[in-house]
Amino acid sequence: QVQLVESGGGLVQPGGSLGLSCAASGRTFNLDAMGWFRQAPGKGREFVAARTWRRGNTYYSDSVKGRFTISGDNAKNTLYLQMNGLKPEDTALYYCAARSDSESSYNYWGQGTQVTVSS
Repeated sequence: QVQLVESGGGLVQPGGSLGLSCAASGRTFNLDAMGWFRQAPGKGREFVAARTWRRGNTYYSDSVKGRFTISGDNAKNTLYLQMNGLKPEDTALYYCAARSDSESSYNYWGQGTQVTVSS
């Protein structure tokens, strides 16, 4: 089992920046990738960004590309998401997720951290 705990959400004005962290614990040695997803009120969960665990390859949704940066510290088992140029439409509950190397989809999820972009 892998446990994921997000932190760093909050309220920020449009155009502002916010950083999220996700600490992983447990059986992290067989993780293949970690990522961030978000769910806005009344909408489905959507992919934001992902990072492969070993090589550090990164992937972004078109809606955040150029504004958000995903990074990780494997020694600390921590994933980060730096969000710049935030827009009201970025308001959502942000989830950290992890995928084992034996799985084809993300099989571990955090509880989520709220990000609200509003003036």
